[in-house]
Amino acid sequence: MPILNRSRQLKKSLTLFNVYTLATGATLSSGFFLLPGLAAAEAGPAVILSYLLALLPLLPGVLAKIELATAMPRAGGEYYFLDRSLGPLAGTIAGMGTWSSLVLKTAFALIGIGAYVDVFFPELPMVPLAAALAVAFGVLNLFGASKSGAVQTWLVVGLLILLLWFSASGVSHIHTHEQNYFADFFASGWAPIFAASGMVCISYMGITKVASVAEEVKNPERNLPLGIFLAMLTAVVVYGLGTYVIVGLVRPEQLYAGETPSLTPVADAAEVMAGVPGAAVMTFAAVLAFLSVGNAGILSASRYPLAMSRDHLLPSALRKLNRHKAPHHAVIFTVVAVLLCVCFFDPTKIAKLASAFILLLFALNCLAVLVMRESRLDSYDPGFRSPWYPWLHLAGIAAPLGYIAMMGPMPMLFSAGLILVGVIWYFYYAKSRVERGGAIYHLFARLGQRQYAGLDRELRGILKEKGLRADDPYDQIVARASVINILDATTFEKVVHKASAKLAVHLPISAGQLADSILEGTRVGATPVSKGVALPHVRLPGLQHALMVLARIPRGVRIEIEQQLAVHGTDQAIYAVIFLISPDDDAALHLRILAQVAQHVDDEQFMPRWLANDDEHKLKEILIHEARYLSLVLSDQGPTAQLVGKPLRSLSLPDGCLVAIVDRAGETIFPRGDTVLQGADRLTIVGLPESIAQLRAQYLAPGAVGHGPDA
Repeated sequence: MPILNRSRQLKKSLTLFNVYTLATGATLSSGFFLLPGLAAAEAGPAVILSYLLALLPLLPGVLAKIELATAMPRAGGEYYFLDRSLGPLAGTIAGMGTWSSLVLKTAFALIGIGAYVDVFFPELPMVPLAAALAVAFGVLNLFGASKSGAVQTWLVVGLLILLLWFSASGVSHIHTHEQNYFADFFASGWAPIFAASGMVCISYMGITKVASVAEEVKNPERNLPLGIFLAMLTAVVVYGLGTYVIVGLVRPEQLYAGETPSLTPVADAAEVMAGVPGAAVMTFAAVLAFLSVGNAGILSASRYPLAMSRDHLLPSALRKLNRHKAPHHAVIFTVVAVLLCVCFFDPTKIAKLASAFILLLFALNCLAVLVMRESRLDSYDPGFRSPWYPWLHLAGIAAPLGYIAMMGPMPMLFSAGLILVGVIWYFYYAKSRVERGGAIYHLFARLGQRQYAGLDRELRGILKEKGLRADDPYDQIVARASVINILDATTFEKVVHKASAKLAVHLPISAGQLADSILEGTRVGATPVSKGVALPHVRLPGLQHALMVLARIPRGVRIEIEQQLAVHGTDQAIYAVIFLISPDDDAALHLRILAQVAQHVDDEQFMPRWLANDDEHKLKEILIHEARYLSLVLSDQGPTAQLVGKPLRSLSLPDGCLVAIVDRAGETIFPRGDTVLQGADRLTIVGLPESIAQLRAQYLAPGAVGHGPDA
């Protein structure tokens, strides 16, 4: 389905800070609180470099996943990305495998609290505690992402405050510490440093987990990349400074050189700084870290069954939402799986095996970007594009596979088992229920083979949901549009020819050629028709900016185009025809403008307002949010008198607004900086809501002659 029915949509409630705390909380847990001692046993004091190097092989996959998430902000993360790029078989494998891995990681985090709690409460039974925490987080997630996101914020903020104290105090103590534990920093050589980086690379794997809730993020094209980048920067700083403090304060014999490496290195370092109270403080920090992973894990994991159920790869019950817009059955299903892992298995061992599958997904994310870009789908329009294409993505495929090879046979066998389960489920249950392919079929189409048209429709629907970008000139295009008011009986072809005559003045082709192109597109079904509105659109080379014509036809018209052997048409009466002509080199902008027009057309008040107004400025207001549009008539008296006789460049307009058109005695002028304003000029101004509000307050006071939404 191109656009999800509103009753099936998840509520967009997650802000930039929520994205940041979810990504940060999913990252800072075992990698910092458990692994430094184990990694230092391999690399010695140079474990600090191991942590910094560990991100590099994963970085291409992180960037690729951000690109996919901003292009397709849907629940389900890797499942959705790989399903839509490589097809439903790959999606099934990715969905089931990622869900299983997240369940194991969540169970591991809840059990992992025990390593630190055991320092002060050795008799505390961890399995019942972990099970109780899983149920608590499950109940929390039943109230929607906003509630679990709010709890995550408090957990992560508390954690970061304690980590700030740990790092600042630790660095200070190192400078006054009598012992130098950094001696022989490179004694082990570079090979152990790289080997340790392979061990600790799992520390960064949770950073993109938040992509699975992309559908619930406000303004995902901005908030997802920024939130993940900030979380990545936080993780690098914490791991770098944190391991520096740990290595600088904890005796090697205690940290890594003894018989057993320390599993509580942070508490050990804090004890050196501040005694038992310091260890207690950082034990509490560890508890916060593992709790944040548990909360984020259940939130993220539950979106995979939801997404797969929407696509009929899992039973329909899993896609149902409760009154809080939470997938309650998917949450319960995920919590039950976590409880089974906690109560009947040893997640501390199994979770390590799942890391190989997550690494494989990082590689597949890079492959998905290659497929999506090479499919040349105009509707694939990510808000963030990963750089250095395709070399970064080819490296991003190879590097994780190299890490997997270093992990040994057991993780590879475990990953193969997850793949096998996905394949069996797909052929046993899912294959007969789905009729779609991924973007890879569009890649095949370039080689003369078939493609899957449904994906393009779905991506266009996502474009409509995402809306415009901040720098898209939609308001200016509508403000500068020509308007045709046709009161007599007419035909669709005559409307097209009238609009083409107006547009051809600004085009490198004749009116006849443009009309033929528009009519041919309508014949083949390229003109969207909905709710009494037709949207003919064409992309042409050599155009500098998009052009629009609005045709109002209150008596209505039907699309009936004569062909050699038949008449192509529709029974639907058309009262508005909105023509869009765009430059050929920016297909994504063309589609975003179409999507924005379609969004206005979907408004129940659109057609009544369209038929009730014949003034061209009022018609344009219908297609522009009233807070972003102002039409102002200049007068020799009143507040606007100060504008008369001045060139446009000398006006002190608020930031973020633009004089798009000057209407002078029936002549439309596209103004430049040296355009001198005259009395009775009508200025069409578009811009940011706050800027338009400022102009309205300044010029539409008593005595001014103005026309705008509030005039």
